[in-house]
Amino acid sequence: MSSKLLRTNQRKVRMLKVVSLVTLTLQNAVLGLSMRYACTRTGDKFLSSTAVFMAELVKLVTSLALVYKEEGSSKRWIATLHNNIVNQPMDTLKVCVPSLLYIIQNNLLYLSASHLDAATYQVTYQLKILTTAMFAVTMLKRTLLAQQWAALVLLALGVAMVQLTGASDTAVNNAEQNRLIGFAAAIGACVLSGFAGIYFEMILKGSDISVWMRNVQLSFLSLPFGLLTCFAKDMSAIRNNGFFHGYDWFIAYLVVLQAGGGLMVAMVVKYADNILKGFATSLAIVISCIVSVYLFDFMITFQFVLGAAMVIASVFLYSYSPKTKPTKSVMDSAKESLLKV
Repeated sequence: MSSKLLRTNQRKVRMLKVVSLVTLTLQNAVLGLSMRYACTRTGDKFLSSTAVFMAELVKLVTSLALVYKEEGSSKRWIATLHNNIVNQPMDTLKVCVPSLLYIIQNNLLYLSASHLDAATYQVTYQLKILTTAMFAVTMLKRTLLAQQWAALVLLALGVAMVQLTGASDTAVNNAEQNRLIGFAAAIGACVLSGFAGIYFEMILKGSDISVWMRNVQLSFLSLPFGLLTCFAKDMSAIRNNGFFHGYDWFIAYLVVLQAGGGLMVAMVVKYADNILKGFATSLAIVISCIVSVYLFDFMITFQFVLGAAMVIASVFLYSYSPKTKPTKSVMDSAKESLLKV
């Protein structure tokens, strides 16, 4: 009986790993492709700043629901929210830093997606591994393994090769789409992602507050920052056309996808080891390349394939941790912090 139960549990774990792989792959690929399509399609243009604000609102509602599920009753739910947000103002204020940085980061991602094709955007954004590792070393005093240093060098070289592939592409470098702006925005988003993720991890490690409650604090504080960004960046457009100008079912889907992506991955990542996470990232890049060919007339060159292969190889190399090393490496910090977006 115990042997049968063990086999059943093993099958469940294998199934969860497969589900995790599919979920991680789709989350990585679909968001980049969707953002690119939303930013370049014809018709009325939506305001990306308002989309970022709405995504934070959806994330807040979702996090509140998850906290309610943890507590099990309305009375305990209200008491927990009051205790962690109202009764601990200094602790709540600590979350202001990543709240502001995530708002800026998400706006930069929309800017990058509007200037870079989805495949290049997907490859370039993998530099968040590099920035997360650097901040983990400097802020958390973690150490990098030899192959992880090699992986970071390979990652930088691969992204550089991908960027150089389209440097003279006149289809991208026009009045409306500037590859340099897109690359700079992606780099800025990677830096903010790395710092905010490690900072958020430091906050999580320094208290016994659940991840979902921290996400409630994060989204709750992000809303005023997001609203301020909307009016600072798009005051005229909002006044003339309205807050939801250009919205339709696709933008609503994009908002929910962006909001739910990080929370969804956070729930399933415990079943997906680093190798599966590497497969997910790799498959996401491949999917972005293939779909971009058909949707965005993206031209795949040998140099792009070589650069993307280097990035994919760097992800696997960086994710590999020898079983003889029981101590926590920087990869563990990167894995945890990258899921806090």
